[in-house]
Amino acid sequence: MQVHSSPVQVMGIDAGGTMTDTFFVREDGSFVVGKAQSNPGDESQAIYESSIDALAEWNRQVDDVFPELLTCVYSGTAMLNRVVQRKGLDVGLMCNRGFEDIHSMGRAIQSYLGYALEERIHLNCHRYDEPLVPLSRTRGVTERTDVQGQVVIPLREEEVRVATRELVARGSKAIVISLLQSHKNEKSELRARDICREELKKIGMDIPVFATVDYYPSRKETHRTNTTILEAYAAEPSRATLKKVSDRFKKHGAKFDLRVMATHGGTIGWKAKELARTIVSGPIGGVIGSKFLGEKLGYDNIACSDIGGTSFDMAIITKGNFAIQSDPDMARLVLSLPLVAMDSVGAGAGSFIRIDPYSKAIKLGPDSAGYRVGMCWADSGLDTVSVSDCHVVLGYLNPDNFLGGAIKLDVNRARKYLKEQIADPLGLTVEDAAAGVIELLDLNLREYMRSVISAKGYNPADFVCFSYGGAGPVHTYGYTEGLGFKDVVVPAWAAGFSAFGCACAEYEYRYDKSVDVGVGPDATDAEKVLACTTLTDAWAELAAKVIEEFVINGFKPQDVLLRPGYRMQFMGQLNDLEINSPITSASTLADWDKMVKAFDDTYARVYASSASSPELGFGVTGAIMRGSVVSSKPELPEEPDAGPVPPTQAHIGSRPFYRHKKWWDAQIWSMEALKAGNRVVGPAIVESPSTTFIVPFGFETYCDAHRLFHLKEVK
Repeated sequence: MQVHSSPVQVMGIDAGGTMTDTFFVREDGSFVVGKAQSNPGDESQAIYESSIDALAEWNRQVDDVFPELLTCVYSGTAMLNRVVQRKGLDVGLMCNRGFEDIHSMGRAIQSYLGYALEERIHLNCHRYDEPLVPLSRTRGVTERTDVQGQVVIPLREEEVRVATRELVARGSKAIVISLLQSHKNEKSELRARDICREELKKIGMDIPVFATVDYYPSRKETHRTNTTILEAYAAEPSRATLKKVSDRFKKHGAKFDLRVMATHGGTIGWKAKELARTIVSGPIGGVIGSKFLGEKLGYDNIACSDIGGTSFDMAIITKGNFAIQSDPDMARLVLSLPLVAMDSVGAGAGSFIRIDPYSKAIKLGPDSAGYRVGMCWADSGLDTVSVSDCHVVLGYLNPDNFLGGAIKLDVNRARKYLKEQIADPLGLTVEDAAAGVIELLDLNLREYMRSVISAKGYNPADFVCFSYGGAGPVHTYGYTEGLGFKDVVVPAWAAGFSAFGCACAEYEYRYDKSVDVGVGPDATDAEKVLACTTLTDAWAELAAKVIEEFVINGFKPQDVLLRPGYRMQFMGQLNDLEINSPITSASTLADWDKMVKAFDDTYARVYASSASSPELGFGVTGAIMRGSVVSSKPELPEEPDAGPVPPTQAHIGSRPFYRHKKWWDAQIWSMEALKAGNRVVGPAIVESPSTTFIVPFGFETYCDAHRLFHLKEVK
């Protein structure tokens, strides 16, 4: 137990489906990590309990620390869960007459998103999820704007008034307005929005109205309609959850405004207009934390891998940058918002284990025990074994040290149910069945990592792999073995790494807008200058929106640093790339040349310089504006080298550990007691209250000055 007088300044939160992690940073840069079981019914309570767990290391109380905090960043999965479980607000949709089925039909890809290959290739397996807005709460109004942005059929205003009254009568608690081509000409949609609000005021209804052009003015009607519906359906109810979290902080004396991790990798205030940008935030925190560490340590290429109780999430950082998807999918919906490019698979430490009744093969997930851990926890209420039960049976986990001992796990209970459900049906011993499950999971994750990196044209040997998440250090050796990474790094705070990443993120808003500018190979100088002018006009429009968001959160316009960007492609190609603009405004031929060069450099990094095709001409497809303000961030710890031999007090015993059909005598080490420079040779287990780091025979690890553990294969 340590006592510190230095004030605590920064807090990060990762409210996952299984565990809620908190990360506190002092003024001197030192930090602690806390962990508690997630509480879907009251996230503020789980955050409070996790905070108590973290601050106990410093012998501090929540009521003393919360008033000291300058900033706090939240990330979580509540909004995504609300969409998946269809527990959102009753939303009404107003669209063009004749297009009332636009949301229900969606895009064909939505009928097989998230499916395994064998289900994707058979049409009879495809199905659409229930739409967020049913046809009974959808109304069409007469209006048509063509693809050039010309209004060819004016808006019938009386139809908007009638539709508004009918949607309210059908029980709508919010109304979304989405008209075709509004991103090209916003006039009709904005007029429909204003009429709708007028009519609601007349009939005495105080419900929000969302026009797609106010939020996501981009091409692809299904994408922007889905995303704006999410704002009404899930973001507004989630705002209530965030308010509850914010109020809990205020109750304990906090003075900061809560920020939330956004899909583009920055953070926004919980009062932000575009709260749907926070639909998935936890895994993104880990990518931001990896980028932050990479910049500090000089790692250009990083493979980010995050294993929690529910999923395995992976992202690639190349030359210090991660990719942004402009039209990703989430919860089997195609969306129109910027998202840090990630690949995910439903396999984690809490994944349920079943035997396929036909093939007799072991099947993992995709559903998970979540915060209930597994059958090894007597109070779980589960009837299906999970990967965590295998960990306990094989000696990976200390049953008396889960969550620092807050939850006691029962080895015999795990053995009993693994024997009944897995081992006996397969004719195996309990140990071999459990070991087979772990090897299968590790193999799946290893091949997934290999395929993701190779499919993007890279070689694992050029990457440093960061392994984190509550279950990351348990499986690091298994899913990295043989891939040949330049280095494999496990942070001592791996269990709270996504919360750490939240604390590292910029306080940043981002707005995007579709533009359609084509500059052919024979374009005149005047046409190139016109392209610059069009982009600059879009930047000005988006900058006003960014500044408005910061003003809502109490900042002055002069506090905001604006950073423009754009999306560009070679004409005729399908994919565009996001470019950080080398200039803040564009108006001359020289400015156009600078933008093209920045695109060429990025294209060569993502694909290859030999694939560059300037003879096709260039297309600018989108304008981007980021705005940020100064915010506090953590500092990396710096400890003196204590040599390779760990101190005696770091060794806390031994435990039988089963691998490769053999019980090994694994030495147990306290992660907190190990010093910089210490070397641990497998078989060994490095324990902390929040995670367990497995170092089997054939591996060794050492702790560097920043409390990063480097895992090496030595056989």
